[in-house]
Amino acid sequence: MEIDACLWWLIGAAALGIALVVTAMPELGMLAVGAIAAAVVTGVFGGGAVAQVAVFAVISAAGIAVVRPIANRHRAQLPQFASGVEALKGRRAVVLERVDASGGRIKLAGEVWSARALDTDRAYESGEEVDVVDIEGATAIVM
Repeated sequence: MEIDACLWWLIGAAALGIALVVTAMPELGMLAVGAIAAAVVTGVFGGGAVAQVAVFAVISAAGIAVVRPIANRHRAQLPQFASGVEALKGRRAVVLERVDASGGRIKLAGEVWSARALDTDRAYESGEEVDVVDIEGATAIVM
Protein backbone atom coordinates (compact mmCIF):
# COMPACT_ATOMS: atom_id res chain seq x y z
CA MET A 1 0.00 0.00 0.00
CA GLU A 2 1.41 3.36 -1.05
CA ILE A 3 0.85 6.46 1.09
CA ASP A 4 -0.26 9.52 -0.82
CA ALA A 5 2.00 12.63 -0.74
CA CYS A 6 -0.84 14.59 0.87
CA LEU A 7 -0.78 12.24 3.85
CA TRP A 8 3.01 12.59 4.18
CA TRP A 9 2.66 16.37 4.33
CA LEU A 10 -0.03 16.04 7.01
CA ILE A 11 2.16 13.66 9.03
CA GLY A 12 5.00 16.17 8.75
CA ALA A 13 2.69 18.99 9.85
CA ALA A 14 1.58 16.96 12.87
CA ALA A 15 5.20 16.20 13.82
CA LEU A 16 6.09 19.88 13.51
CA GLY A 17 3.04 20.80 15.60
CA ILE A 18 4.16 18.42 18.34
CA ALA A 19 7.68 19.85 18.20
CA LEU A 20 6.17 23.34 18.46
CA VAL A 21 4.34 22.40 21.66
CA VAL A 22 7.43 20.76 23.16
CA THR A 23 9.91 23.53 22.28
CA ALA A 24 7.65 26.63 22.09
CA MET A 25 9.48 27.76 18.94
CA PRO A 26 6.98 29.67 16.76
CA GLU A 27 9.08 28.96 13.67
CA LEU A 28 8.04 25.30 13.86
CA GLY A 29 4.41 26.37 13.77
CA MET A 30 5.04 28.27 10.56
CA LEU A 31 6.73 25.21 9.06
CA ALA A 32 3.66 23.16 10.06
CA VAL A 33 1.42 25.69 8.29
CA GLY A 34 3.64 25.39 5.20
CA ALA A 35 3.29 21.60 5.31
CA ILE A 36 -0.49 21.90 5.52
CA ALA A 37 -0.46 24.27 2.53
CA ALA A 38 1.65 21.74 0.59
CA ALA A 39 -0.86 18.99 1.53
CA VAL A 40 -3.69 21.16 0.17
CA VAL A 41 -1.79 21.76 -3.08
CA THR A 42 -1.31 18.05 -3.64
CA GLY A 43 -4.68 16.85 -2.30
CA VAL A 44 -7.01 19.47 -3.75
CA PHE A 45 -5.15 20.77 -6.78
CA GLY A 46 -3.09 17.67 -7.64
CA GLY A 47 0.16 19.63 -7.72
CA GLY A 48 3.41 17.83 -8.43
CA ALA A 49 6.44 17.54 -6.18
CA VAL A 50 7.97 20.84 -7.37
CA ALA A 51 4.73 22.74 -6.66
CA GLN A 52 4.42 21.10 -3.22
CA VAL A 53 7.95 22.02 -2.18
CA ALA A 54 7.61 25.54 -3.61
CA VAL A 55 4.37 26.17 -1.70
CA PHE A 56 5.88 24.73 1.48
CA ALA A 57 8.97 26.95 1.15
CA VAL A 58 7.08 30.14 0.27
CA ILE A 59 4.37 29.79 2.94
CA SER A 60 6.88 28.78 5.64
CA ALA A 61 9.29 31.61 4.83
CA ALA A 62 6.48 34.18 4.68
CA GLY A 63 5.07 32.97 7.99
CA ILE A 64 8.45 33.11 9.69
CA ALA A 65 9.12 36.58 8.24
CA VAL A 66 5.85 37.82 9.74
CA VAL A 67 5.79 35.91 13.04
CA ARG A 68 9.43 36.23 14.16
CA PRO A 69 9.41 40.05 14.57
CA ILE A 70 6.12 39.87 16.46
CA ALA A 71 7.44 37.11 18.75
CA ASN A 72 10.67 39.04 19.41
CA ARG A 73 8.69 42.17 20.25
CA HIS A 74 6.56 40.24 22.76
CA ARG A 75 9.61 38.60 24.30
CA ALA A 76 11.31 41.97 24.77
CA GLN A 77 8.37 43.59 26.57
CA LEU A 78 8.62 43.84 30.32
CA PRO A 79 5.65 42.68 32.36
CA GLN A 80 3.15 45.50 32.84
CA PHE A 81 2.31 44.60 36.42
CA ALA A 82 4.98 43.89 38.99
CA SER A 83 4.21 41.25 41.57
CA GLY A 84 5.83 39.88 44.70
CA VAL A 85 8.82 41.81 46.02
CA GLU A 86 9.16 43.67 42.70
CA ALA A 87 5.82 45.37 43.45
CA LEU A 88 7.19 46.64 46.78
CA LYS A 89 10.17 48.46 45.32
CA GLY A 90 9.51 52.18 45.10
CA ARG A 91 6.69 52.13 47.67
CA ARG A 92 6.52 54.29 50.76
CA ALA A 93 6.76 52.79 54.24
CA VAL A 94 6.52 54.06 57.82
CA VAL A 95 9.35 53.48 60.27
CA LEU A 96 8.20 51.54 63.36
CA GLU A 97 11.58 51.11 65.04
CA ARG A 98 14.66 53.21 64.30
CA VAL A 99 16.21 52.18 60.97
CA ASP A 100 19.94 52.60 60.34
CA ALA A 101 22.69 50.66 58.57
CA SER A 102 22.43 47.80 61.07
CA GLY A 103 18.67 47.34 60.92
CA GLY A 104 15.24 48.34 62.15
CA ARG A 105 11.55 47.79 61.41
CA ILE A 106 9.11 49.37 58.98
CA LYS A 107 5.46 48.94 58.05
CA LEU A 108 5.26 48.25 54.32
CA ALA A 109 2.03 47.40 52.50
CA GLY A 110 0.33 46.58 55.78
CA GLU A 111 3.08 44.21 56.95
CA VAL A 112 5.99 44.63 59.34
CA TRP A 113 9.35 44.22 57.60
CA SER A 114 12.95 44.20 58.73
CA ALA A 115 14.74 47.13 57.16
CA ARG A 116 18.10 48.80 56.89
CA ALA A 117 19.18 52.15 55.54
CA LEU A 118 20.77 52.37 52.10
CA ASP A 119 22.99 55.22 53.29
CA THR A 120 25.16 53.87 56.11
CA ASP A 121 25.46 57.34 57.67
CA ARG A 122 21.70 57.96 57.81
CA ALA A 123 19.16 56.90 60.45
CA TYR A 124 15.37 57.16 60.30
CA GLU A 125 13.32 57.58 63.45
CA SER A 126 9.96 56.07 64.34
CA GLY A 127 7.08 57.71 62.45
CA GLU A 128 9.17 58.92 59.48
CA GLU A 129 8.19 57.92 55.96
CA VAL A 130 10.84 56.22 53.83
CA ASP A 131 11.06 54.91 50.27
CA VAL A 132 11.82 51.24 49.63
CA VAL A 133 14.62 51.03 47.05
CA ASP A 134 15.28 47.28 47.13
CA ILE A 135 14.39 44.04 48.86
CA GLU A 136 17.19 41.68 49.92
CA GLY A 137 15.73 38.44 51.23
CA ALA A 138 13.31 39.51 53.98
CA THR A 139 14.92 42.93 54.51
CA ALA A 140 13.76 46.13 52.86
CA ILE A 141 16.49 48.60 51.89
CA VAL A 142 15.18 52.12 52.49
CA MET A 143 16.12 55.75 52.00
